[in-house]
Amino acid sequence: MTSLRQDATIQLTDHLAIPAIGLGTWPMEGDEAYDAVLRAIDKGYRHIDTATNYNNEDAVGRAIVDTDTDRDDLWVTSKFNRDGHGRDEVKQAYAASLQRMGLDYLDSYLVHWPNPDQHKFVAACEGLQELVDDGKLRSWGVSNFKPAHLDAVYAAGLTPVMNQVQIDPHHLQPAQLAHNAKYELITAAYSPLGRAGEFLDDPAVTTLAEAYDKTPAQIVLRWHLDSGRIAVPKSADDTRQRQNLEVFDFHLTPAEVAAIDALDTGAGPRLDADEFGH
Repeated sequence: MTSLRQDATIQLTDHLAIPAIGLGTWPMEGDEAYDAVLRAIDKGYRHIDTATNYNNEDAVGRAIVDTDTDRDDLWVTSKFNRDGHGRDEVKQAYAASLQRMGLDYLDSYLVHWPNPDQHKFVAACEGLQELVDDGKLRSWGVSNFKPAHLDAVYAAGLTPVMNQVQIDPHHLQPAQLAHNAKYELITAAYSPLGRAGEFLDDPAVTTLAEAYDKTPAQIVLRWHLDSGRIAVPKSADDTRQRQNLEVFDFHLTPAEVAAIDALDTGAGPRLDADEFGH
């Protein structure tokens, strides 16, 4: 069974481990994205997340090339759009992402949205697996895949390494998490601190922040990690970037995790993957 390890990584397969905290880069572009990624890597981030649709693959890639950190010490994820769906199309999308980023390979490449109206996301996954088999890509996964979409992928004999979905204390999506767990599929939480972030003021969070001498955001990130999830918070601010990494010196108890779980409103994700996609 996949599990959080003591070296701040999460095991994806028998031979791959991903840093548990990543740097989200949406909606930063251009010099802002370049500068934020460069500073984050300097602070110790080893997991960088981007996407074709973020319009910043070039800036993110430039920062990765310009940093003093060895490329092999970084985990770099990108995601592709609906025009990359299909066995051949995804290979073209991957080549284009690499060219924009100035990199030789990615550590993971994700189907950004299933776009079920096209009926091509399974073929895209087949193409991704071929890229891995050919040694051009380290791993592949999906994003925003609902249970039915995952069932179709697994029915084809394919095994993604992660499903990146919107998870925060107000949008826990327990049915989605249970389906991911059914396949022993790691969940990566995007927008892990929410957008409006009202739950950061809830006593279930603030009481723990006081007890552990942490910020409410750090408590929520630790909640993700203690639940076995990757968390990908976005920040260009030096203080918050640093704080988002300072979550590996404590653990929440099962009761404390459950108290934050109880903040779930029952609301689904902001966007429905059966209706939205790009």
